[in-house]
Amino acid sequence: MTLFIGSLHLGLIYGLMALGISITFRILKTPDLTTDGSFTLGTAISASLAILGMPGYGILFAILCGGLAGAVTGLLQTKLNIHPILSGILTMSGLYSVNLYILGARSNVSLLGSEHLFSQAAALFPHINRNFVRLWVAFLLCAACFSVLTWFFRTHLGLCIRATGDNDDMVRASSIDVDRMRIIAVALSNACVGFSGAVAAQYQGFADIGGGVGMMVVGLASVIIGEMFFGHRSVTLGFLSAVCGSVVYRLIIALALKSDFFPAYALKLVSALIVVTALSLPAVRDRLRVFGLKREALRRKTLNQEALGEGELRADDR
Repeated sequence: MTLFIGSLHLGLIYGLMALGISITFRILKTPDLTTDGSFTLGTAISASLAILGMPGYGILFAILCGGLAGAVTGLLQTKLNIHPILSGILTMSGLYSVNLYILGARSNVSLLGSEHLFSQAAALFPHINRNFVRLWVAFLLCAACFSVLTWFFRTHLGLCIRATGDNDDMVRASSIDVDRMRIIAVALSNACVGFSGAVAAQYQGFADIGGGVGMMVVGLASVIIGEMFFGHRSVTLGFLSAVCGSVVYRLIIALALKSDFFPAYALKLVSALIVVTALSLPAVRDRLRVFGLKREALRRKTLNQEALGEGELRADDR
C-alpha cells in the first residue's frame, strides 16, 4: 500500500511535467530539451523561497521563471532560426549557471526545519493521515493545472497554437503570427515543468542541481505510456493520458527498483528501457499484424491450390 501511495504522489507531481511536455511533443510536434533545466530552475526557486518562509511565492515564481526560460528557447527557435533541439540545449546549459546562483553556489539545499506547502497542509488537518493529505494536495494541484490547460486550448489562442502544430503554413496564410504561437506554447510548456519542479522540491524536502537530469526522458515515458492506454484522440484526452501515464510510469519504476533485479542506481537505465519499449510497441504491433496478414494470405493461397488440384484430378477421372 505504501508503494502504491508513494507512486501516486510522485506520479501526480511529475504529471505536471508530463502535461508540459505533451504541449511541445504532441501539440507543437517539436522536441524541447529545456525541460531538464527548467525543472531544476523550479526546484531551486521553490526551495530558496521556502527557506525564507514563502513556499507559496516559491511555487508562483517557479511557474513564472519556467515560462520565461521557455520563452527564451522559443525566441532562439523563431527569431534566431536556431534548430529546436540545439536551442533547448543552449537554454538548458545556461540555466545550469542560473540555478547554481539561485542555490547560492551550492549543489543542494535542504528544507529541513522550514515550512512548505505539504507541511502547512498537514498542519491544517492534523487528524488525517499525512500521506493522504499529501495525496490530496498533489491531486488538487495537478487537477488545477489540467483544468487550466484544457480550458486554454479551447480558447481562440489555444486553437491557434494547435493549428500551428498541425500546419504552420496554413496558419501563416491566415495572417496568424506563427512565431508568437510557438513562443507562447514553449513558454507554457516550461511553466508547467517549473511548476512540477517547485512542487517536487517541497514534497521531497530538498533541491539539487542535478535533480533535473533525465526529466525529459521521464516526461516522454509518461506521455507515451498514457497514450498506450487512452490514445490521443483529443487534447483533453491527451492531457489526461499524460497524467495517468505518469502515475503508471512511477509505479513501474517503483516495482522495478523494489525487485532485486535492478539496483537503485539503475533508475535512468530503467527509464530509458521503458521509453524504448513504449516507443517500439506500435512498430512491433504493426509488424505482427503484417505477419498475420501474410500468413493468412499464404494459407488461402495453399487452400486454393489444393482445391484447384482436386478439381483437376476429378476432371482426369472423368
